[in-house]
Amino acid sequence: MPSPLFADHSADRPPERETVEALITQARRLRGGLDAVRESTVDTSLATDPQLRWQRALCDLAVHHLDDLGGHLDQLREGLPTESADDLAEAEPPAAPPEPEPHERGSLLRRVGSAEWNLLTDEVSWSDELFAMFGRAPSDGPLTLDELPSLVHPEDQDGLATMVTDCLVDGRPIDGEFRIVRPDETLRTVHMVGEPVLDADGSTACMWAVLRDVSELRRSQQAVRETRDSLHRERQIAQTEHRLAVELQEAVLPPWRGSLRFPHGGPVALDLAGRYLPSGTRDLIGGGWYDALQLPDGTTLMSVGDLTGHGVTATSGMAMVLGALRGMAVAGHRPGPLMGFVNQLLDTAAQPALGSAVCGRFDPAARTLEWAQAGHPAPLLFRGGTGRALDPPEGVLLGATSGASYTQHTEQLEPGDLLVLHTDGLVPRRAQGMGAPHEGAERLLALAPRFAGTRSAQDCVRIVVEEFGTAEREDDACVLIARVGD
Repeated sequence: MPSPLFADHSADRPPERETVEALITQARRLRGGLDAVRESTVDTSLATDPQLRWQRALCDLAVHHLDDLGGHLDQLREGLPTESADDLAEAEPPAAPPEPEPHERGSLLRRVGSAEWNLLTDEVSWSDELFAMFGRAPSDGPLTLDELPSLVHPEDQDGLATMVTDCLVDGRPIDGEFRIVRPDETLRTVHMVGEPVLDADGSTACMWAVLRDVSELRRSQQAVRETRDSLHRERQIAQTEHRLAVELQEAVLPPWRGSLRFPHGGPVALDLAGRYLPSGTRDLIGGGWYDALQLPDGTTLMSVGDLTGHGVTATSGMAMVLGALRGMAVAGHRPGPLMGFVNQLLDTAAQPALGSAVCGRFDPAARTLEWAQAGHPAPLLFRGGTGRALDPPEGVLLGATSGASYTQHTEQLEPGDLLVLHTDGLVPRRAQGMGAPHEGAERLLALAPRFAGTRSAQDCVRIVVEEFGTAEREDDACVLIARVGD
């Protein structure tokens, strides 16, 4: 249907057929490429991953736009004059674009209808597509402008009335949307554009309009907005949790930097240094810790451990465990029973968790280390330029079994001995699989000649950082080094 402001408005020169064919080819290629992208976004985690939901919604929206573009170009091609046989013989045929699927042909045409309301004769004409859009049979006849609001959603009736009045009275073009309620009670969103047609006196003779069902397009746009907002909220929550986890970790882990020497104010019996090594993905703050504490009886508590999980849950659990270790050690509990109490604590916690730990109590007078472990790598003892792992006492993972008991061993140390306590996250698991903890211990033991040439525990920590600090670990790691004084 023509859309002139005046009835005798001249038509523009139509585009050339070759140009339209080239555009159709490009649109179909884009559609094929987009289908490939959509397939790549299909994942079993789509329902839980905000990033994937947002990407899929964007793809669906792009599909609607490309389908509409292809439909418009098909309409444009159908309205062009057919080329002569001579022209077809001379022209080089373009590469045939893939034909649309049968269910896609005419899909845009079924979503676009036209109407004309004659104000002089009260005649109304609707296209077949418009009847289908409104859910009416052609035998029911078209709706007049006065009857049209009967199918419009009550909230949109005033807006439609304003658009029609502005068009008929002021000669303004119509360009707006409203929702219709079809006889089957389904809700559709319709975009209407139109203009008044003026007679020779400048009075409105009739009004024409093209109406397009944009329900699917608007749903796709809404899905994009909702998934984008959901993704934004998820990222804000993740950033907040990460900040809280970092702050909690910094508040709990030992505040000392460099070497720590016990006892305070006397001959150095134990020189200590530790380091926290973050994971390759710094957003993953785990539940690893290292700690050293001088106890009231003059002995020194040393512990290293790791809880499963990441984020605030892991760091808050780590804070609970570390506080319990310190408190029970100050109360005089030995490493074996202490591990049993921590196991009971994790087993009955509101948020159950699994963890591994090694805990030792160093007596400076006897130079002995009394220690226990819970599913954790054994401490490494370096002496005379060589190193070995201590024989571990029995002990299962913390939180794995109710009522588990933990035995303890005692190791006699000598002046100059070096103890290395570490978690199992030093080596990337993806490279070494289940053998990663053993590979980490072997690499530490291979550092024995370098450790022998150091003068302090802090120097040894620097060597460990040089060896493991640049690794792309999936998890964070902790190391605590203690050198026995003379």
